[in-house]
Amino acid sequence: MKYISTRGQMKPVGFQDAVMTGLAPDGGLLLPESLPNVEGYLEEWAQLSYQELAFEIISLFATDIPPADLAELITDSYATFATPEITPSVTVGDFQILELFHGPTLAFKDVALQFLGNLFEYILEQRGGTLNILGATSGDTGSAAIHGVRGKPNINIFIMHPAGRTSPLQEKQMTSVLDDNVFNLAVDGSFDDCQNMMKTTFGDLDFKTTHSLGTVNSVNWARVLAQTVYYFYSAFRAMEKTGAATVQFSVPTGNFGDILAGYLAQRMGLPISKLILATNENDILSRFFNHGTYGMADVVPTLSPSMDIQVASNFERYLYYRVGEDPKKLVALMDGFKKNGTLAIPLNENGVIDDLFVAGRGDTAATLATIKKYHEQCGYVLDPHTAIGVYVAEQHHSDTAPTICLATAHPAKFTQAIINALGEEVHHPVLDILADAETRCDSIANHVDAVKDYLVSHL
Repeated sequence: MKYISTRGQMKPVGFQDAVMTGLAPDGGLLLPESLPNVEGYLEEWAQLSYQELAFEIISLFATDIPPADLAELITDSYATFATPEITPSVTVGDFQILELFHGPTLAFKDVALQFLGNLFEYILEQRGGTLNILGATSGDTGSAAIHGVRGKPNINIFIMHPAGRTSPLQEKQMTSVLDDNVFNLAVDGSFDDCQNMMKTTFGDLDFKTTHSLGTVNSVNWARVLAQTVYYFYSAFRAMEKTGAATVQFSVPTGNFGDILAGYLAQRMGLPISKLILATNENDILSRFFNHGTYGMADVVPTLSPSMDIQVASNFERYLYYRVGEDPKKLVALMDGFKKNGTLAIPLNENGVIDDLFVAGRGDTAATLATIKKYHEQCGYVLDPHTAIGVYVAEQHHSDTAPTICLATAHPAKFTQAIINALGEEVHHPVLDILADAETRCDSIANHVDAVKDYLVSHL
């Protein structure tokens, strides 16, 4: 399996090179040259454990890693999870809630970043050298990435977060990790600013090469690949419970990485009838799928900070498929977006952007009302991101396909939102021990030169 850039100006590379490259040298994102059709495997795969399923799926894409080594990487990566199922589903009202928060930082990012951290370590052991990870986070990616590589030899990690725009517990999870290879940077700006500085730094190819930069953000193909596994796993469980032949997923998203994994799973042959895309007030993605125009707006701080994003880095991968895998068309769209802050895609013959997608938006009032409703009626506490996914899913009920709602984080990470909705806190021992933890974080200016200067001075 070889990997190419969405922008068409990079020679194909193997899986390990794709992982270490992160963002393509031409500014594009990496994708496999072709996606395998796995329909013939589904019946067999439905009988597998999570780890066994992960091996079967990932091995189709990681063809340059010996099978025994890959199996060990997967086993080690999911040994850190608190439940044997890794990503269990529970019935809550009319929905299957896919709990993705049983990893060490209580967020869905752990599913991919525990694997990616071990994968980085494995590749460096094979090849030698060092890796300096530069990442940006709107909340959960940072702590999950840090916990994936903390203390690992020959790896340093630099994580930028928007100062004051993550939840206090999200920030504490990052800044309380004091390993010598961990650096937290508070940026005076939004997540989009952090993400833009990261991409600009990677766009300086001499700087990237000289300082051995790599990325853990979802621009790294391995992250999206690892996330496809729980779409298959949860779909099998839902079909077993209901006898249905298809499923639909509701996904709260800001950066489009999580729902992209579901889109790719469907293209590979998983019977998904609908992908329900849910956004908060930062609704660039829901506006696109409802109207066909992808246009920037100011970032609005909300109760669901991990979705406070207006430029979704993984959207380019979707566009690549939407324009028929034509790099020239893709580049023209992205150049226009960079220049004008907007791009448009014509509706298809059915009058929509994509028959697979429906989209909606949940504001603060809807978020709080949904948390309260499911606590009172079902005894289940949703985190604010998951609540938006459930709220939008309620508008797209199906009589034939069970709806699986992705629960992207544990509610205890969002104290104020839960207090606002329920009048009481939710606790988790992993978070409770952070109350008096020592922290370390540096503040930097909202400018790419500040990022580069910090990297150089700390390497």
